[in-house]
Amino acid sequence: MSLSTSGNADLGSNPPPTAAVHNTAFLSRWSGRSLLGLGGLLALLAAWWLGTDTLVPADSLAQRFAPLPTFVSLLEMLSGSDLPLHIWVSLKRIFIGLGLALAIGVPLGLAIGSYRRLESTLSPTMQFLRMISPLSWMPIAVMLFGVGDNPVYFLLTFAAVWPILLNTAAGVQQLDARWLQLARSLAATRMETLLRVILPGVLGHILTGVRLAIGILWIVLVPCEMLGVSAGVGYFILDTRDRLAYSELMAMVLIIGLLGFLRDAAARGLYRCWRGS
Repeated sequence: MSLSTSGNADLGSNPPPTAAVHNTAFLSRWSGRSLLGLGGLLALLAAWWLGTDTLVPADSLAQRFAPLPTFVSLLEMLSGSDLPLHIWVSLKRIFIGLGLALAIGVPLGLAIGSYRRLESTLSPTMQFLRMISPLSWMPIAVMLFGVGDNPVYFLLTFAAVWPILLNTAAGVQQLDARWLQLARSLAATRMETLLRVILPGVLGHILTGVRLAIGILWIVLVPCEMLGVSAGVGYFILDTRDRLAYSELMAMVLIIGLLGFLRDAAARGLYRCWRGS
């Protein structure tokens, strides 16, 4: 009996061979993708260096955008400037615009996905509006809301609402009809069906819409922050241009790219967590 118990304990303490093989294969794929991604970034850096330093004439304006002065300015900006304030203001605007887009897009997407007649009624209008560039509304937004944060919030919300709305509606239309039949057979109320069946079923589509909206928001934000606001990454770029601080301007471009990359990575991580749950 003691031998048998010891053997079972030993077997239980070791992970299955298949799990170890799976983990090894996953790490191998992840490291391979990471090396490829790092190689792509190094190639981009080399192209940047060649195009702004090596292959241009001496004393060229392009040399002010070269990697070395850019990274020097980046370190100076990170250590002793108002850069954190500008980043925080821009991120706050992103979160408010995304929140407003969710508050509008998710309920409207649920309604459009649930009622075919409503979809037929609103579809031409939505397709027309979403094809209008959000930036084309900038003069109208300033005239209606004045100078400041309000026109920025309007433009960001207008830009972000469409991917959220359309993905939510598509998720509702792709729900398994048997889930709804089961809810009706259990005498579930409309609110219970919405909270227990529909929302969990379309959450993946909503997260996909959020990821797309984040990318659009980050692109639209910079020109929107040139509408007379006094802080933000777009305002900082205008300020560096006016001061002819070209290396700082290029450093700000790098920061904008890095922040956008991190936000997209966070959205992808949230989506993977939902898929794994």
